[in-house]
Amino acid sequence: MTTFADLGLSPKLLKALEKTALKTPTPIQAQAIPHIMQGADLMGLAQTGTGKTAAFGLPLLHRLLDIGHPPGPKHVRALILAPTRELITQIKDNLETFTKGTAVKVTMVVGGASLFKQAQALSRGTDVLVATPGRLIDLLERGDVSLEKCGYLVLDEADHMLDMGFIHSLRKIARHIPLKRQTLLFSATMPKDIEEIAATYLRNPVRVQVNPPGKPAEKVTQGVHFIPNGDKAKLLEDYLKKHPGEQALVFGRTKHGSEKLAKLLASWGFRVGSIHGNKSQNQRDRTLTEFRAGELDVLVATDVAARGIDIPTVRHVYNYDMPNVPENYVHRIGRTARAGAEGASISFCAPAEMVELQAIEKLLKKPLPVVGGAPWAADVVAAAPRPGQNRGQNRGQRPGNSGRQGQKLTAKPQGQRPGSGGQGRPQGQGKSGGQRPAKPQGGSFAPRRDAR
Repeated sequence: MTTFADLGLSPKLLKALEKTALKTPTPIQAQAIPHIMQGADLMGLAQTGTGKTAAFGLPLLHRLLDIGHPPGPKHVRALILAPTRELITQIKDNLETFTKGTAVKVTMVVGGASLFKQAQALSRGTDVLVATPGRLIDLLERGDVSLEKCGYLVLDEADHMLDMGFIHSLRKIARHIPLKRQTLLFSATMPKDIEEIAATYLRNPVRVQVNPPGKPAEKVTQGVHFIPNGDKAKLLEDYLKKHPGEQALVFGRTKHGSEKLAKLLASWGFRVGSIHGNKSQNQRDRTLTEFRAGELDVLVATDVAARGIDIPTVRHVYNYDMPNVPENYVHRIGRTARAGAEGASISFCAPAEMVELQAIEKLLKKPLPVVGGAPWAADVVAAAPRPGQNRGQNRGQRPGNSGRQGQKLTAKPQGQRPGSGGQGRPQGQGKSGGQRPAKPQGGSFAPRRDAR
């Protein structure tokens, strides 16, 4: 069996590892670390939860420990780019665990935090900078940081950075980094654009692939439950009550819908929090800290969090809304069954989401087991408006809906406007006198296809 000592890591890093849960290298770590320590560019392909942070972090820190003197003011020796604030925080925390007792300094910069304080932290220079692309560009344009002596570039979750439109930011940042550098790219999936990025920024890279791209963790039990949109909240309540005391992640499509769902679950007595793009960095950090500490049982999130949560105690993932991008399904369910543990994932599929389900099954190359309901008939799917259509109507009414809209699905019914449909008014029955139909107050959670 391979050990971290067999990989030739510094004794200081081995001592730090003794105080962590990492006892033996995972496959991605065992294969990637030797190549990185030899200075090769590397493209690592592995699903979430396989230990990619240590795979690039440990050999990177090993090489930095040999330098022996601090970086100059505003200078950065190694740059790690990742797409979300949650993932940046996770990487920084892991690296700081590995560097305890050493002189290596790790700094993170993300949007939503004080630009002035981040500039101050960088004024003295740093060994490792972990950053989101947008905030790093802000600091570069202000002259608060220099990458001219940066010898290492790591692109973590590169496919997700592409999904979020960071390719142009990457091009801007790369212009500030010397061509003579070591570049490492890690991704869970392998779309064509990743191949192009690798060809552009990596030189003769070693390719390390642990599992086929898009393959979910083997210990995740998966299933799909066919359910009308308006009945999803009650179904989620039933599932959560079946597993009291076990932590669950619930994924929604939009910021507004996820926040609304979290408030609803809280009104039903669940210990629940939410993280999405409308939350400040402090709010998101506080919620994740509470979830890690077991103070919350349920966390409702958009895909902004799908790759930034590493909490081994998560046992259940519920796809309340099916993801627009099939690869995001793999990342969502990868939040459970971490580090060899077991977990379960249930996807709620309304008629309008059959296209998303079919795309996921095509990616997985197999159908998801049906755990409830029955696949929607073609005529029902055809009649169901896609998310974003009929926004002025009660778009949650689907064939077979039990009429829960406007009853239990509004967390604060006392805030409803007169004539809002809060008492279960039939779909399309608005006010009299030719006025517009009343806007539903929380009936369907059928979100728009807008930004997260």
